[in-house]
Amino acid sequence: MDLFGTRRLNQAAFSRRRALLIAAAAIGAPFLPWPASVASGTALRGAGRFRRWRGRVLGADATILLHGMDEAPARRLIRLCRDEITRLEDIFSLYRPDSALVRLNRDGELRTPPPELVELLSRSLHFGEITGGAFDVTVQALWNLYVEHFSGPNPDPAGPNEARRASALKLVDYTAIQVGRRRIAVSRPGMAITLNGIAQGYITDRIADLLRENGAGNVLVDLGETRAHGRHPSGRPWRIGLVDPARPERLAGTVALTDQAVASSGGYGTRFDPSGRNHHLFDRISGASASYNLGVSVIAPTATTADGLSTALSVMPLDRAAGCLDRFRGARAIVTLLDRSVVTLERP
Repeated sequence: MDLFGTRRLNQAAFSRRRALLIAAAAIGAPFLPWPASVASGTALRGAGRFRRWRGRVLGADATILLHGMDEAPARRLIRLCRDEITRLEDIFSLYRPDSALVRLNRDGELRTPPPELVELLSRSLHFGEITGGAFDVTVQALWNLYVEHFSGPNPDPAGPNEARRASALKLVDYTAIQVGRRRIAVSRPGMAITLNGIAQGYITDRIADLLRENGAGNVLVDLGETRAHGRHPSGRPWRIGLVDPARPERLAGTVALTDQAVASSGGYGTRFDPSGRNHHLFDRISGASASYNLGVSVIAPTATTADGLSTALSVMPLDRAAGCLDRFRGARAIVTLLDRSVVTLERP
């Protein structure tokens, strides 16, 4: 297989395993060893006419790959991208103590919210509606419950009991969010919003568009989800390797992208216990971790759509997922079922 990327898998609980892999093999030439500054997102190295930046976005490893640019303009573009990433993280991050989202969750409302938060929450509510609630940005209450449960002494390996899940579920309802240009608010005290199922796709789109608007032609952006502009300079599509959800330490295959995006979701992404039965993708009816499939990858025109859809389809039975996908033009999904068989769903 012609794959690119290095595996970025963290075996510890509460960590995200990346499902999309980008590597020097994609360009047919190795990169030089990265300096120590790469961890802070300050390195830009080249091989031939390729320029690659590595950093972190919303806690995930990130890569930007440019082709056909000299070093000086490439560095200028990367500085623009880094500034925009920082600005967007100051809006969407759950781990920056003064981010717009943290302040909204803390106070229950946010006046004069950033327009990007208004836009992404509006899109998230639309996703909630057309997925019948499978995509719900208020599941943070369940995340908090599971983290508390499995961080305690001698946690029950079955997870939080039904009564505790029922209590948390009272705070899970995307329709209880009011979104306006002047004010965003939640109507139930204690509700909390997470955008982890869509924000990485949104930031990926913003950065890919920023690069294109500033003259970058053939571009591959992986900021947690992946979007390609144009083609690989050889003339073929960009090829992206996908992790096997049944065995995340290995690859299942590749997908070809030309002016498209791909995102992956699965219970393997964040496991609360060694068995993997308890993970971060929740069934909002029962409050338990969803167990309809092992993983879903979605190819779509934008990373925002691919990200939100892969999250939603991961908590749906196959027949419902197929019906949901019909609402999205140009999207297809690769679903790995519990028996490890693979089904491809595609809008006619």
